Amino acid sequence: MGHESMTKIKEKFSLKHAIIKEFLAEFLGIFVLILFGCGAVAQAVLSKGALGGPLTIHIGFTLGVMMAVFVAGGVSGAHVNPAVSLAMVLLGKLPLRKFPVYVLAQFLGAFAGSCAVYALYYDALMAFTNGDLMVTGDNATANIFASYPAKHLSTLNGFVDQVIATAALILCILAITDAKNLGAPRGMEPLCIGLVIMAIGVSMGFNCGYPINPARDLGPRLFTAVAGWGLDVFRAGGCWWWVPVAGPMVGGVVGASLYFLLVELHHSEPDAPEETGTKDKKKKPSFPSSYSIVEIRSELTAPASVRADMD
Repeated sequence: MGHESMTKIKEKFSLKHAIIKEFLAEFLGIFVLILFGCGAVAQAVLSKGALGGPLTIHIGFTLGVMMAVFVAGGVSGAHVNPAVSLAMVLLGKLPLRKFPVYVLAQFLGAFAGSCAVYALYYDALMAFTNGDLMVTGDNATANIFASYPAKHLSTLNGFVDQVIATAALILCILAITDAKNLGAPRGMEPLCIGLVIMAIGVSMGFNCGYPINPARDLGPRLFTAVAGWGLDVFRAGGCWWWVPVAGPMVGGVVGASLYFLLVELHHSEPDAPEETGTKDKKKKPSFPSSYSIVEIRSELTAPASVRADMD
């Protein structure tokens, strides 16, 4: 197909509204995150540990987040996490009117990613369960898709776990993308954010598998509810389901507030340039209201984050 034909196709079918582009980018970004992350969990669970374990799950979610940022970063900022989007709204880096659009895209993308993992491992899942899809017990498979608390974990401790882990995620993301701090070299943000996920996974995963993302947990949980596991996915763990939804949202506010109050608020403002009287001075480029992690680093940008689920 020639260049001219491609140009005509692009002119005819390319989207014009920025919010639709951002919706699709968020959808695809978290789809990739779930495909790699939950896919890693599925491989570990269904092979009974022969082809995976906690470390491979950490790697799967780490790479899933990295790829999600590459997929969506230049369009929407690759939030792929309602807690990140909320933090960006509070910091004035995402218009409030875009928040529900981003969150909807994130939940739908996570649901679709769960469908893909289920389709990918359908035969293995049926062989492992003999068609009996269980939420708890030795042959439980619902934990492939969503988080469930360890036996020792209380609801209160689980909520605190999610607040702290998500606050750490948001705080680190803001530091990585802060042009007035050390930040990360341009183009290295996805790697750095992925390493944050790895750090959280290896240090805060024991209690409940570090969900830290309401869309990543509730979207797949809704999928399991309609795909054969039933409503027990909401009853298990003492109705655990709301903790990885509410906890990360609170953690997002806490992390954003801490970084702003302790670091960003105290950045020195650059001295105003002296007037030269010339009219042809180049102006600083402006950027869209939904910041991108990988855009020119003259602005503090909006990043990605994620939830991982450890067997």
